[in-house]
Amino acid sequence: MDELKPTEMIDSDHPKVIEFARSHSQASVDDRSNAVALYYAVRDGIRYDPYSIELTVDGLRASHVLELERGWCVSKAILLAACCRVAGIPARLGFADVRNHLSTARMREQMGTDIFIWHAYTSIQINGKWLKATPAFNVELCDKFRLRPLEFDGSEDSIYHPFDLDGRQHMEYVKYRGEFADVPLDEIAGEMLQRHPDLFGPAHAGDFEREVSEETA
Repeated sequence: MDELKPTEMIDSDHPKVIEFARSHSQASVDDRSNAVALYYAVRDGIRYDPYSIELTVDGLRASHVLELERGWCVSKAILLAACCRVAGIPARLGFADVRNHLSTARMREQMGTDIFIWHAYTSIQINGKWLKATPAFNVELCDKFRLRPLEFDGSEDSIYHPFDLDGRQHMEYVKYRGEFADVPLDEIAGEMLQRHPDLFGPAHAGDFEREVSEETA
């Protein structure tokens, strides 16, 4: 089954990925409990950073995300998929275009739109059912943005809430692009480079957590 095999980017055979996955799961526990534990390890153990976008094989490897200890939605979804595969749980990557109503002013300026294309989540097979799990936003970021952190219980999908805690629009799923056993890098890079050229290169560098703190103070 392809959803259990390591790939160049979902490098579930890398020693660092194996170590991380095993430290947050137990072989004797059922798949559901392991998947839930791995979800929270990636959600909160890896900081969300949209300035860490690297559209290369090396930049998206799960092992590289562990080295950085931060990542964006695609790289964090890749890491979660790799960890699940280490634990023997089938996992693949899902993608959708979303309208994000909550981001920093600098990010919106660089994006030129509030539509985030190729947003990623991890699709995990538990007890024969494929479930969506979105490990992107760590809990501290949610607290600052007044969002309900996304929880995952291994029995229902975990996707973005449409509204924040104050009733403001937060996230709208505009288009689902499908689920893949490996990263469709050429498609992602081609479209993102064409539609969001300002997201790449030195000018895209920034401190996302500082921007969030300043705008939500």
